[in-house]
Amino acid sequence: MRIDVQTLPVNDIINDVAKYLGVEIINESGELTLNIPEEYGEGYIRGCTFDSGIGYITYNCTFFEDLEIHFILNTVHPLKFIFCSEGSAAHSFQKSDVINQIDTYQNIVVSSSDYNGHVLYFKKDVPTHVSSLEIIRSTFAHRTNYDFENLDPKLKEVFKDSVSEKQFFYQGNYSIKAADVMEEVNHKDFTGFLRNLFLEGKAFEMLVIQIAQYEDDENEENLPQILRKSDIQKVDYVSKRIQGDLSTNPTVESLAKEAGTNVNKLQEGFKYVYDLTVNKYMQHIKLEAAKEMLKSSEKNISEIVTSIGLNNRSYFSKIFKEKYGVSPKYFLKTRKNGNDQDF
Repeated sequence: MRIDVQTLPVNDIINDVAKYLGVEIINESGELTLNIPEEYGEGYIRGCTFDSGIGYITYNCTFFEDLEIHFILNTVHPLKFIFCSEGSAAHSFQKSDVINQIDTYQNIVVSSSDYNGHVLYFKKDVPTHVSSLEIIRSTFAHRTNYDFENLDPKLKEVFKDSVSEKQFFYQGNYSIKAADVMEEVNHKDFTGFLRNLFLEGKAFEMLVIQIAQYEDDENEENLPQILRKSDIQKVDYVSKRIQGDLSTNPTVESLAKEAGTNVNKLQEGFKYVYDLTVNKYMQHIKLEAAKEMLKSSEKNISEIVTSIGLNNRSYFSKIFKEKYGVSPKYFLKTRKNGNDQDF
């Protein structure tokens, strides 16, 4: 299936898709939504255009056949920040045979040259959530942009290229902060005028995050400092590593090295996922295991202390009581007496 659409503003994209699919558009204070009809798939396409020259469009849907959306307007096309938070999609420049896959957690920044358009690809039966910031540079330039001071030189050139002289393509990872912003956009906490203000603010926040991510990726001298979804996968690896070997006490430095990241990223990831530092998480897992052994095994307290990698029974008793409100000895006694009290 192929749909040809206007490329700007975002409202025109949604109108053209709606005409092709034969559906009505819901307009809520400038935010347009079309629901995918049952014969084509499920989900929705939603977006909004702002006077500042920036707009956003999100495709949160599953199509029942492969879909190509061709952006074919015969004029300068917007600068696009496209990112995928679920499933996968692909992008190509019009008249190009090169198709770039955008997997989950990845993003691309694209600018076509001259009047050359774009093609966005969706695979059938793949639940996909792809969002795009669309920047009409000729309009965006009317803002007080302070000559894009301190912006990365290559990206600065792209922003100032209002007549689209050069093609630009960048692909990177997807930041957790961006995921959080899109989650906030999807929840309609405001309506009417406030919703419109909220959306424009979130569009600018997303733009800041995407630019910071680009500059972070381009920083060759230092390790990236922005937490990404890929970093969360490393957090998951370390958490499983801790759970799988309770008898040792690896340092945060060694765990970070093993996971292929740095200490700051790992700590930030654990704070984000578990609201705990790595060492506090390790302590939590060890104490939960100790409590379970006190409840269901025949091991005595000294054996349990050894099995969770501690060599100081007094210290174990102290942190156990801090967490559960009773000493290990009292906990064991209540179990032996058949007391089912929860701790």
